[in-house]
Parts: sequence; structure tokens; C-alpha cells
Amino acid sequence: MSLTRRTILKSSAALAGTMGLPLYARAQSNPVEISVQYSLPVLFKDLMEQTARDFMAANPNIKVMLRAPEQGYEEILQRNLRDAVTNTLPDVAFHGLNRQRSLAERNIPVDLKPLMAADPRTSELGFSPSLLSLGQVGEAQTGIGFALSTPIFYYNADLVRAAGGNPDKLPTNWDDLIKLSAAIDDPSRTIAGMFYDWTITGNWAWQALVFSHGGSMLDASEARVAFADEPGQKAIRILRRMVEEGKMRDIKPATSFADFFAGRQGISMQSTAQLGRYNREIGDRFKLICGRYPIAAANGRIPTGGSVGMIFAKDEQKQKAAWEFIKFACGPQGATLMVKATGYMPATTVPATRDDMLKAFYRDNPNHLISIGQQDVMTGWYAFPGQNALKITDKINDHLQTVVSRSSNPDAALKAMAEEVQGMLPRRQG
Repeated sequence: MSLTRRTILKSSAALAGTMGLPLYARAQSNPVEISVQYSLPVLFKDLMEQTARDFMAANPNIKVMLRAPEQGYEEILQRNLRDAVTNTLPDVAFHGLNRQRSLAERNIPVDLKPLMAADPRTSELGFSPSLLSLGQVGEAQTGIGFALSTPIFYYNADLVRAAGGNPDKLPTNWDDLIKLSAAIDDPSRTIAGMFYDWTITGNWAWQALVFSHGGSMLDASEARVAFADEPGQKAIRILRRMVEEGKMRDIKPATSFADFFAGRQGISMQSTAQLGRYNREIGDRFKLICGRYPIAAANGRIPTGGSVGMIFAKDEQKQKAAWEFIKFACGPQGATLMVKATGYMPATTVPATRDDMLKAFYRDNPNHLISIGQQDVMTGWYAFPGQNALKITDKINDHLQTVVSRSSNPDAALKAMAEEVQGMLPRRQG
């Protein structure tokens, strides 16, 4: 081809366009495709699809292929553990905070520290040391926080007021909360008082009850079950009191959601992650207000829920592309989309400081501030050690069900639960 003034100008224009792209994108002659998997489609499907579209628009040399979502954190863990055996892992996956340990014990996640250290923009993303710690197992940065949550209580302000409560002064302890539930409960009008979702993935709601009473799941050595100690005894008795005194029914979470959204239930304990869903489903049917989770001990805490973005890719180029996606999804841009679509807190400090992101949003949506106001009592979402981690969470749920159904005495159920979990812990040498 002969060089003419026209071809030279066209080549120069193409080069100028390429130079406007990030260094990583300029280095790629063909798009790099990465696969991404997530769970909880009821909360994240639309958000993940929007995040992928926005990311690809800003990064045309990276193609994101979203795998079919799994229903929950347990399901995606089981899926990816199978994928590790068949060498079909996704390049990026979003896992529950409490499931990082199970993956790290099998050397599946990539340590993100080298990628972070090599990227000059990492410091601009608002990943504070405390927020980064939520994605660490041992010395490795196994993940970056994507969406963080705490347990909160949702109240139907109309039903609270009709029962003699004050929507502007919500209960701060279990006694008052259970009394309010009983006052709201009115079977003649098919109005239920409360539902405490003890079934939430990873025993999160059970941990909240135990931690808020100053307890822990295991002792410091992780050799002995500790949730049957005095704080756990108080916790399981509170769960039974919700049933016997607060009139809580033995129902499925789906039934509770439907009842609350329809205005037939006064109080609901759920993750703040559900706030966006509550807002959409309730609309203007009644006023929704949110309240803090009761802390029953001076050293009481509540578990931080949510998920982290992790990289499983082993290929170097896919790792670099995956890191770009993690930065976008977990950084200020992705976090702004995530908060507005859900009720989670971001794992970056940047959006709350900018009016074009979340500063104005938080000012106009006070219910979203309840979870942020609980940061002073947040602690980690505990992950049981060893190969039986998933089985342990299922076993705990089985025993909690007997407390809610009133088929077992709370103390007897706790004792049996502790004995079974003790037998499922890894055996210590020596």
C-alpha cells in the first residue's frame, strides 16, 4: 500500500484514539473475555447486568460474560468448589464474606496484594485498611468488599402507631421490641407482629443474636464451641421469646416478605441489603422506617454481612482484566450503582463524600443511614474452619428450627447443637 497524505492522517487519528485508552487497554490487540459469577439474583441480577454494561462501555477491550447466578452464598460456594475440581472456575466471583475461608483453605483465590501494589490508582479507590480487612484471610487479600450489610429492623410506621408505639422512638432493647410485636399482633385482622429471619445464609442472624449478647461462635483457639456459653443461652431464649411472647409465627421468609410488603406485618428483622427491595415493593402503601439492632451487652457486636469480589483466573492477562473489573464494581462507580439498587453499604469511602455519587442520596434517604450508624458495633461474619463448614451451618439451622417450632426446649436445643457442631470441627493435633 502506498503512503499518501490521507493514509498517514488516518493512521495518526487511529493512534491518537488508541493513546486515549488506559495503558492496559492499549496493550491488548484483541478483547480479553472474563467470566463473572455472582449469587442472590433477587438482589443483584439487574445491578450486575448494569455494572457489566457500564464497565464494558468504559473498557472496550474487556468483554464480561456473566454466568448464570446461584441462589445464595452456599450455592455459589458449592458450585465453585466443584468448578475447582473440573478446572472450570469463573475468572471473577462474588462470595459471602464468611465463605472466603473455605475457598482460601483450598488455594482458589488469587492474592490481590501484588495487583493492588502494581496499580498506581489503587490509592484513589477509597479502600481503607479497615474495609480491606474484611477481604483478608491470614496475610492474603483474598477479596475486595463489594456490598456490606448489618442486621436491622424494618417497621411499618402505621401499625406501630396503631399499636401505641412511637415511630420516632423505636425499641432499643429486646424487651420493648417483643412487647411492641405482641401489641401489633392481631389475628382477627390477619396482622402479624414480627418475623426474625433466623434462616439467613451462613447462620448470620444466629451470630447476630450471640454476638450482640457478647458471645462468640468458637473459643479463641477454635477448638471448642462457645455459642452454648451464657451469651448463647441468652440469645436462644430471646429467639423463643419472640415466638411465645412476641407471637412470631413459624413461617418461611418468603411469607414474611409478602406479609410485610402487603402491610400485614409490623416488624421484620432482615439485612439492610433488602432495603432497596422493601422500598420498591412497598411503594406508597405505608411509611417504612428502619431501626437499629438491639445490643444486649457492653461488648456486644453484630456481624458484617455482604460479599467480596474475588479473582480466580490463573492466566496473567485475564487476571489484569479481572482486576480492572473488580476496581470498577467495588470502587466508587460500582458502589454508587450498588447502594442505590440495594440497601448495602459500600466498601469504599469515596461515594459518601461526593454529591454526584451518594452524599445527596444519603441525605435524602435516612433509612440507608441506619446500617452506617451501626459501624461502631460491627464485627466479622464468622466462618467455621475445616471441610464441614457448610454442614455446620445447616446443622445449626436444623436446631434453630426446633426452637421456633416449639418442638424443643431452647436450652436442650442449644446443648444438642453445640455437641453436634463440636464433633464436626477439625481435630487438633497434640
